This record gives sequence, structure tokens and C-alpha cells, in this order.
Amino acid sequence: MDDVAVCVAMIGLNERGNLVLTACNDPFFQLTGGAGAVSQAFPIPFGALTTDSASRGLGEKLLACFASDRAQEPAQTYDFRDGKRWWRLSLKLIGHTSADVSVREILVTGFDMAAKLNLTQQPDVDASRYRALVDLAYDAIVAMDDQHNITLFNRAAENLFGYSSAEVLGRPIVTLLPERFRANHPRKVQQFADAYDPGARQATPPRMDESNSVYGRHRDGSVIPVEIAVSKIDLNGGIEFMAVVRDITDRARLMDLLKKQATTDALTGLPNRREFVECIEKMLVTGDDLSVFILDIDFFKKINDQHGHDAGDEVLRVLAKVGASMTDRPSLFARWGGEEFVAALPGADADLAHMIADDLRQRYERQDFEHVWGLKPIPFTVSIGVVTREAGEVNVDALMKRADRALYRAKKSGRNRVEVG
Repeated sequence: MDDVAVCVAMIGLNERGNLVLTACNDPFFQLTGGAGAVSQAFPIPFGALTTDSASRGLGEKLLACFASDRAQEPAQTYDFRDGKRWWRLSLKLIGHTSADVSVREILVTGFDMAAKLNLTQQPDVDASRYRALVDLAYDAIVAMDDQHNITLFNRAAENLFGYSSAEVLGRPIVTLLPERFRANHPRKVQQFADAYDPGARQATPPRMDESNSVYGRHRDGSVIPVEIAVSKIDLNGGIEFMAVVRDITDRARLMDLLKKQATTDALTGLPNRREFVECIEKMLVTGDDLSVFILDIDFFKKINDQHGHDAGDEVLRVLAKVGASMTDRPSLFARWGGEEFVAALPGADADLAHMIADDLRQRYERQDFEHVWGLKPIPFTVSIGVVTREAGEVNVDALMKRADRALYRAKKSGRNRVEVG
């Protein structure tokens, strides 16, 4: 710092709420380009110093500092760049008393970074490095201005979205979004901008939403699952939003597969017990008619003992295939566990549910279905317990226990039959 003149200034507000320079040293005039105001008497209107974009940006920061009314807090440091000039200024709101009057002023201190670092040509070098880094990035990088128009689109973004940079620069950012997300996007951006606090950010990147996962739209209209990290940037008095966008198509497919595996029975491909219970819980909330039944293969242990477990698995797959197509009405057929299966029949009363269940029982008994057996066809029968929800019944466990008791009666009564609970 020995060769760099430090600038110092005091900024206040006049009776109209306008910024005024109440004191400063010569380096501050030189730094702000306001050398013509040296001969004026203090206080000097801040607007008389200069009207360039960097000074306007400084003025906005000064007004925001006054508005915060946070005296005695640590000074706030900002960089203001305009062409080859680069200011680094610290602003600190100070409260003091002058002639028995309480006064608030901002102490401005700083220096010319360009002079310190001899950056006469450095901005061009930095820009070249920046462009090379952005284009070499594996992830897509997209920036937009405060009007939500695209200002930067790197090569990875071209590959991801199918547009060339020349095609999208200056176009609305919603060009890259599926139709259903476009109307809500400005509100999302505003929420992010209002909440953005780089000083309080954690180790994870800033996010637009809770999940950090959104969807993009390729030029051909296909939807791309992506993950984004977003930053808000102060730029020459304006703002930009820069997003790093990563294609997570493979990850999304894996997540879908894992989700399906978590809710699907591996042997039969039917929904599993957990998925069935969750669906019944949703149906019970509606208050509509609902019938369910539990189905059990008669003497399944004998099938395994006589034909082997592979044949037993084949019987389970046959039963699942036929049960899934038991009716044209809305229904859900699932594996409950072992040789037990369950069905939900929304909108079906007791009589209709009994008829559907008995038709299914007879199909199994008559082998009234087409199937290519691995070995010879294996005959089997089933017992079924049917119940219909009672008025106000919302407990899944209670409903299924009643169905289980009806199934028990069917077995005790000789099997290969349907009992209503």
C-alpha cells in the first residue's frame, strides 16, 4: 500500500434525502473522477462528482447503507469497476453528534485496485481466461440479466439444450424451460434474489428451490431433468444470475428404478404390500365406496413339495397375471406376501365385489386363461375373503383384518370359495 494513495470521504444526506459529500481528501476526487468539484465548498452534491455507471452503483450502495440503519456494524466492502478503473471501497455507517444534533454519515475508505495491481491490460487477460474456462467446463453454464434474457451460453449448454450460443443470446431464459414451468419462473427468480445471502451460504451451492432439481427443455421439445446451482452477481450497477446446469438424466432414471423397486414385487411385477397400503389410505380419505379382498392359494405348500419351488414361483406369476386383468373396472391387484394377494375395488359395493372375486376364483379353478408354462400346467384353486368399507371407516389395518377373517372362514369352510365379511 506504500505507493497507493488511500481515499477517505464522509457522505451524508441533505434535508431532501439526497447524498452529499461533507468531507474528503484529494485521492477520493481523483478516484471518482470528480476533480472538477475540488473548488466547490462542502457539502458537495454527490451527483456533481460524476455520472458514470460505477458512481451510480456507489450511490445505490450508499443509499442502501443509510436505509439499513445499522450503525457500528462491520464495514461493508464493495468493488466498483468502470472500464479500466477498479475501486475497492469500504462503507461504514457512523452515528455522531454535531452541535447537539444527531447526525448519521457514512465513512468511505478505499483505494484504486488498478493502480495497486498495475492492471492496465489485466482485464482483457482475465476476460480471455474466463471465456476459456467457461467453454471448457463440463457442465452447462447459463447467465441471464435482470430482464431474464440470456447473456451467456457456453459450449456444454449448446450440447445440453441443442441451441447454438448465437441462437439464444438475448432471448428469454424461459426458452430453455418446459411450457408448464414458464409462467411461474419469474416468481421463483424473485424469491431467490430476495433470499440470496452469499455471506450466510453454507457448503452447498445456492438453490432456486428445495430440491435443487428442475427440468429443462431441449430444442427438439424433449424434457431434460437437470440440477442447478445459481449465483446472483452485481455487475456494473446491475445484476446477473449465473447458473451451472448439470444433466441428471441417468440419475433420474436410476431414482425412478429404485422407486419402482421399492414399491414393486420382484417376482410378479405387481405392486407390493407397502404400495397397496398407501393407495388404500388415499382411497379411504375420499369417503367413496370401496371393497377389498384377500386371496390365498389353496395348499400352496403341496405345490412346492410336489413340483418344486420353481413351479411354485410360476404359479404365483400366473396368478398375478390373471389377477391384474380380473375386471375392466378401476382396480388394484397386489402381492400381500407369500402366496397371499390383495385387491382394491374402488366404487364397488359388497355384491359387485363378491361377483368379481368369485369370477376370478372360477377362472383359476377352470384354468380359464392363456399361459405358456415352463413345464406342464399346474392346477390350483384359491380362497378369497371380501369386505366393503363401513361408513366412516378410515383405518387400513382394521379393513384388512376384517378381510383376513373372511379369508379364514373361506378356508375353514372347505377352501376354493369366497366369503364376505
